[in-house]
Amino acid sequence: MSNTEKFIQHLADGQVFKKDFIILGTGILDGNPVTGAQVKVPLKTLNRHGLIAGATGTGKTKTLQVIAEQLSLKGIPSVLMDLKGDLSGLAMPGTANDFILKRSETIGVDYEPMGLPVELMSISNEKGVKLKATVSEFGPVLISQILELNDTQRGVVALVFRYCDLHHLPLLDLNDFKRVLQFVTNEGKEEIEKEFGQVSSASINTIMRKIIELEQQGADRFFGELSFEVDDFVRTKEGKGVVSIIRLTDIQNKPKLFSTFMLSLLSEIYETFPEQGDADQPKLCLFIDEAHLVFSNASKDLLEKIEAIIKLIRSKGVGVYFCTQTPTDVPESVLGQLGLKVQHALRAFTAKDRKAITKTAENYPDSPFYDTAEVLTSMGIGEALITALNEKGIPTPLARTLVRAPITRMDILSDSEIDAVVRASSLVPKYNQDIDRDSAFEMLERKMMKVQKEQEKVELPGPAPRTSKRTPKEESFIEELSKNTMVRQMGRTLFRELARGILGSFSGKRR
Repeated sequence: MSNTEKFIQHLADGQVFKKDFIILGTGILDGNPVTGAQVKVPLKTLNRHGLIAGATGTGKTKTLQVIAEQLSLKGIPSVLMDLKGDLSGLAMPGTANDFILKRSETIGVDYEPMGLPVELMSISNEKGVKLKATVSEFGPVLISQILELNDTQRGVVALVFRYCDLHHLPLLDLNDFKRVLQFVTNEGKEEIEKEFGQVSSASINTIMRKIIELEQQGADRFFGELSFEVDDFVRTKEGKGVVSIIRLTDIQNKPKLFSTFMLSLLSEIYETFPEQGDADQPKLCLFIDEAHLVFSNASKDLLEKIEAIIKLIRSKGVGVYFCTQTPTDVPESVLGQLGLKVQHALRAFTAKDRKAITKTAENYPDSPFYDTAEVLTSMGIGEALITALNEKGIPTPLARTLVRAPITRMDILSDSEIDAVVRASSLVPKYNQDIDRDSAFEMLERKMMKVQKEQEKVELPGPAPRTSKRTPKEESFIEELSKNTMVRQMGRTLFRELARGILGSFSGKRR
């Protein structure tokens, strides 16, 4: 038996699947693609998460595109976090040429260009379905982790949420949250101390600064109504899974907002989806491009939360896939949970790079056909080392793979094409509407106005006779009271008008 035949048999023995699978490419031996050595991944283990890694320009994004395409064709929906803006092409068919047709023939698959059902989404100013969530839905624990608060400050946040629950004050957006914090140390200080004890002004001020920092990254647009229902991610159209592309190109320099959104999404999916058990295919796959932004800027508590969800969410039939430059961008506790590993080429320009490559090679199964560390630096664009889990949870043989070409467009959509996709959306009318209902901000404002009017009646029971004259002290009190009331009302009106005009509506649904 020749070495090539041994190679084909080696891959075939490790990829005996009873259930359905997707084909990612064909194996490469001695630098040449081998027909008949297809590299397959079973659908049954795609909820075991995965990693797509490699240096810039080696084809990571196209591999992500291929996997999302093949999932869609199998009726499996996916969510793609698109930070570079180059995944929208999934909505349009690709273009066949001699190179692609020959590549497909070598791999042993047909090449049929087609567009897939795509839903464009956004948490910022990008066009598409607006994804939002309310502060109440996050809860005190998650909000505290996002704001990186200490134990004392977390206690204050828990107090705020408890007070709002008891007094039916909906916390929908960050303005509601800030207004209640102001109330705790100002107008409502006496009431709060009677009910909960003394609250430190220093803690309140720190929390306020943290919220403002989050606002500066654009979180004020994310918190509000109408809250997105994660079940809308799990849709099919004409038998194909809908690909939901969350366009994040304008928040690349806002890692706090990105990690906040990602964690809220994972938490909501985990809490909402029912247990799926040992199913033949995943319910949903989530792809996180530029995943280093999640981990490099997250606090210890936030990392622990992410790691816990990653470990548990697969039982809900959800697979999470991280796309980044090196496996070391992902914490080891998360890396150990990843079943599918797609490693594109790495570049060794420095001694540090070479050490990283050696460490990366140790993350993959040994192969009788490759020196993994050597292959990592010699692969071309569109090639990758791939290993997955078979249906018994055992890693499949490591294969240097010629990855198949995407059947959708390998380029971005034009503005007019994006507009067409957005117009065709059934979710835009549902979520892209301005809702401004009463919440904690408005309720506390009315409460304070009522208190002020009652104080006026107590202090000034009736009009004084024309002949009487007020003392200088009384004149000063009335003038100050009138001035404070007018300034507060003018300030509130001006603030809300500016907020609506510049940042959009601040409102939200509380579940």
